[in-house]
Amino acid sequence: ILDGTIPEKDIKKMIKESYDIITDSPTKRIYEAVKQIPKGHVATYGQVAAMAGNPKMSRAVGNALHKNPDPENIPCFRVVNAKGELAGAFAFGGEGNQAKLLEEDGVVVVDGKVDLDVYGM
Repeated sequence: ILDGTIPEKDIKKMIKESYDIITDSPTKRIYEAVKQIPKGHVATYGQVAAMAGNPKMSRAVGNALHKNPDPENIPCFRVVNAKGELAGAFAFGGEGNQAKLLEEDGVVVVDGKVDLDVYGM
């Protein structure tokens, strides 16, 4: 698929269609919650869990975000931990990428952390 035999627009369409097939699941509710985080803001894993209907599923939020099928439309980079700390280097394509995406979004990141009083929801 990634060898160029299928155009990128068709791949994106297939991803969207497969995502739409899931009518309701905790994972889909998590993705829908993440889509509600406005540009220039962040939410914690716990907040996303609550928005998705179960404040006790913070770990499920982390797992879902790690498997994000549509990063262009599901801005998982806007989710931080309860202290405002960013995800580890493995996330978002490597060290510093989450900070870069947040800064492009208008969020100030200092030493791998976001001020939740300023940028939290």
